[in-house]
Amino acid sequence: MATKKRKGVKPTSPLVRVPVRVGRIDASGLVGDLRNLHENADDKDVERMPADTDLYGALLYVESHAEALDDESDEVRGAAAVKRALLWEYLREQADVHQLVAIDDARAANVEWAGLVSALGVRSPSAAYNKAQRLRAVSLTDPSSVDGRPVRRTPEAVSEMQRRIAAAAAAERRREEAARKRHTLILPVARRLVENREGLAPDEDADDWLDEVTTLLKDCRTPTQKVSLERYVAAAVRSLKKWEQNTARPAAVTPEAQLALAAATELLQD
Repeated sequence: MATKKRKGVKPTSPLVRVPVRVGRIDASGLVGDLRNLHENADDKDVERMPADTDLYGALLYVESHAEALDDESDEVRGAAAVKRALLWEYLREQADVHQLVAIDDARAANVEWAGLVSALGVRSPSAAYNKAQRLRAVSLTDPSSVDGRPVRRTPEAVSEMQRRIAAAAAAERRREEAARKRHTLILPVARRLVENREGLAPDEDADDWLDEVTTLLKDCRTPTQKVSLERYVAAAVRSLKKWEQNTARPAAVTPEAQLALAAATELLQD
């Protein structure tokens, strides 16, 4: 019977299942727990155990002195071994992150990929580059993913995700620039609106929001105040537009009010 061929996975496709990672843990606290287990077992050399912050040294100690727990119950010895396994996995994950930092520092110092071959345990500059890209996948998540889905550990997937992240960052910069533009223009637009409020529709909601605008204009300097001012102006404009729809009459009856309302509407649409 012919075997069913497995469909290949595109190298740029994100992971279908989120891989299990240790992530953030209280490593020093776990080392302290191991120290307590050895002290309770009367480990005669426990004073030589490195500090709780020396994770690598402490793990080497408890591994080489595991026999100190031989007289303890299976529960105690098992708990100690599981903590050791957890801490080694945590250390492995941290090594990926810190090795990538070292690679980035080397590249920033104009070290060619050929100069990283032996340091990364590979055989060619291209392999060094690919390994760096795989390490980079650890710190990347899909910005379009609700659950922060990590990236496949392939150079192609990392390159694609870097492109997406750069595009998302560029879009965010454009949004920030548009917001700065609005904040620059919101003061004169708001003043013009309240100066011509007599020519606007007698809508109660709009009047309430324009009162808020008038009060805030007396002292509006900080970015937070300008954001609030923009919200009040937007609320006033919405109320006036709603009044216009409900009455089938223009919300601005004087030429100056019409221009002020048009300027506010245009600014809020940018």
